[in-house]
Amino acid sequence: MAGTPRFLTLADVAEVLNTSSAQVYALVRRGELSAIKIGGRGQWRVESTQLEQFIEQMYAQTRDFVDQHPFVEADASRAGEE
Repeated sequence: MAGTPRFLTLADVAEVLNTSSAQVYALVRRGELSAIKIGGRGQWRVESTQLEQFIEQMYAQTRDFVDQHPFVEADASRAGEE
């Protein structure tokens, strides 16, 4: 992470996660993604290490979901109908 800044804006985080700034703001406000509010205008910043921890947590949650909801062929045929 030599070239990565320590703190990222919500727009930067949105770009990394390929989502909207509004979605990142919601993650922060719900406490799912740790951030700090700085300055008189209350700008949000996410530490790059916190973002990496969040990503790892999402991978773990996804693994748990997949383990609890195994893929079966019936799911595949229904997905093609949509």
